[in-house]
Amino acid sequence: MRVLVTGGAGFIGSHTVDALLSEGHEVRVLDALLPPVHRTRSFPQDLLDRGVEWVDGDVRDKEAWERALPDVDAVVHLAAYQDYLPDFSTFFTTNAVSTALLYEVLLERGQRLDRVVVASSQAVYGEGAYRCPHCPDQGVVRPRPRREADLVNGSWDPPCPRCLQPLVPDWTDESAVSPHNAYALSKHAQETAALTLGERCAIPSVALRYSIVQGSRQSFHNAYSGILRIFAQRVLHGRAPVCYEDGHQLRDYVSVHDVVRANLLALHDDRAIGQVYNVGGARQVGILDYARLVIKAAGADLEPEVPGVYRFGDTRHVFSRTDRIAGLGWRPEVPLQDVIEEYLSWASAQPDLTDITPQADARMHTLGTLRRTGR
Repeated sequence: MRVLVTGGAGFIGSHTVDALLSEGHEVRVLDALLPPVHRTRSFPQDLLDRGVEWVDGDVRDKEAWERALPDVDAVVHLAAYQDYLPDFSTFFTTNAVSTALLYEVLLERGQRLDRVVVASSQAVYGEGAYRCPHCPDQGVVRPRPRREADLVNGSWDPPCPRCLQPLVPDWTDESAVSPHNAYALSKHAQETAALTLGERCAIPSVALRYSIVQGSRQSFHNAYSGILRIFAQRVLHGRAPVCYEDGHQLRDYVSVHDVVRANLLALHDDRAIGQVYNVGGARQVGILDYARLVIKAAGADLEPEVPGVYRFGDTRHVFSRTDRIAGLGWRPEVPLQDVIEEYLSWASAQPDLTDITPQADARMHTLGTLRRTGR
């Protein structure tokens, strides 16, 4: 099979390319190598040496798709825009419009594919699922975004809409979405376009909602790209990790190696066609606990800082239920400790290892994304 991987020079993309090559597939990559993720316009030489074909182009450009699609049997669409910047249109053009262009070009060419797999995100849920211990009869509660007045006062947990007591977080399944920010909205639009247009064009399509993906090759230069990158940069430079809010937010984290296995499963298993699946770590971890795991793995003598700042638009708690994809035989296999140790080992060996967190935080403060409580 010849597989086109968009964003194949990036974090999840390059690991997916490795796995496809190991399975004996031919691989073509469509990637524009754009900053901040990529610092140079140089495609990874090791992938070229292994026979990967690179199409230099932007997924927002129809002509790039026209150059990348001939003779391919399947597409794994991983190219994406992730950030906290208020350039809302960039999220939609990169994530959603690019997906519409894919099906548009396929339809114009009369080209049929065996499979399209698109990378969506846990972000489509906004706040995750909750329950109220005082009002059990109302079942699952999916709160709206937290109020600015509550965040300023350090009231972090969403209240029950009925009794106003704090809600208790629960595992979130695929049954309902409530995207709260531009990235989440664009990802929901992307997966909806893929499944709807895929059915219309008779192109078998699958959407995967990744939880927070962690692992080696994650760019040091994208301020959005994950807690492990952020904490590792600071700890490896002798600085304490900084936890927003009170540090008790709950998330689930999944290894890039487990995500790649899910990508290949969606590519090959016909039971996945037309479906959307959570791809998560099946564990809920607090931010402070995660910071301490990174400190311990690095052998550092540090204590996490909780300075009373919050990122406006963040969710409080979300962790994904993975029962549906487990029905296809997939389960996360890589322990969180192994994920952290692998990343620290990889990051320490990189010549461009740097700590961009002071600049990133300063920029988010300027843009009004990072804010301080009034307490």
